[in-house]
Amino acid sequence: MYRQLEEHLKKWKNDPFRLPLLFRGARQVGKSYLAETFGREHFESFVSVNFEANPEYCACFETLDPQEIISKMELISGQLIVPGKTLLFLDEIQNCPRAITAIRYFKEKMPLLHVIGAGSLLEFAFQKGEYSFPVGRVEPVYVRPLSFQEYLIANNALQLPKALEQASLASPLSKAIHEHFSKLVRQYFLIGGMPAPISIFLKTQSFLKAQEMQAIILEVYQSDFSKYAKERDHKFLRVLFEKIPLFIGQHFKPAKLHPEAKTADLRKAFTSLAKAGIVLPVYATSGAGIPLKTHQKENSLKALFLDIGLIQQVHQVDKEKIWTEDLTLLNAGALAEQFVGQELLALGEIYQTKDLFFWERE
Repeated sequence: MYRQLEEHLKKWKNDPFRLPLLFRGARQVGKSYLAETFGREHFESFVSVNFEANPEYCACFETLDPQEIISKMELISGQLIVPGKTLLFLDEIQNCPRAITAIRYFKEKMPLLHVIGAGSLLEFAFQKGEYSFPVGRVEPVYVRPLSFQEYLIANNALQLPKALEQASLASPLSKAIHEHFSKLVRQYFLIGGMPAPISIFLKTQSFLKAQEMQAIILEVYQSDFSKYAKERDHKFLRVLFEKIPLFIGQHFKPAKLHPEAKTADLRKAFTSLAKAGIVLPVYATSGAGIPLKTHQKENSLKALFLDIGLIQQVHQVDKEKIWTEDLTLLNAGALAEQFVGQELLALGEIYQTKDLFFWERE
């Protein structure tokens, strides 16, 4: 399905000053699909290496010399990697930290080769201190769930994004188009922006099938806990993972989530889930000036979840209410707040994480 990031990738492909790309973002948001689709459509050949599925490729990075690395990878894969004609994709790169270090040298020593790396838990690889992000040598690109506009395009509603962009207070949408948009946005509230549930829904028109995939994604996230937390911390991660979707739009108060747990343990778990991209912190600000971050209140925050469709799966919201009630009032406005925050991130800067804020009176 179409992603707006493809337009950036097309420009990157033809940029003589390009840097290797590093796709960042939570699991299951479509990083691998985006790279594979772009590679197969715009290059003569596409070579993909998944370090989680094929850890033997890590041995190729005992050296940091790109030519030696490529020679070894060609022998293992049986595929030629030709600069200017091949897109090399290094998936789940956090499982091979040496590859994170090596990718910075491709710009200097093999500039004609197009290289994209991707990882879901990169922040934890950097946190260990053994490796740092190659600033200035690699271009980060943040991949997030599909925005509502991308969802419209996936639905073959190709003219609607343009109509939405042209609408204004002075020239609003007609009643018929507005009602059609309302139906689609309610659909988006249920399915969300994760590519797999969207794909299944478009093929089957079954909300139940989409929800089954959402449940699988949630299970995948929980299985990842062991990759970035000690076993004794798993229970705190699980508590937040299950409870935060129920407290969207409310102040993050650990005592409300688990009255018997230590605040420090829950805050640590919150930080871990935020680094994994599963929860999204929204900080309070007095709004006294720009940038808003200048007036950020570190100890006053709310939390959003990665995707509104996944929240529905956790909430088990009455589906009839999604179709009949005012979306801005559902769950005391929590779902509307999630939708807006998710859209701001999806349509924001792709090169860096974007901070979200809410106004709070001094």
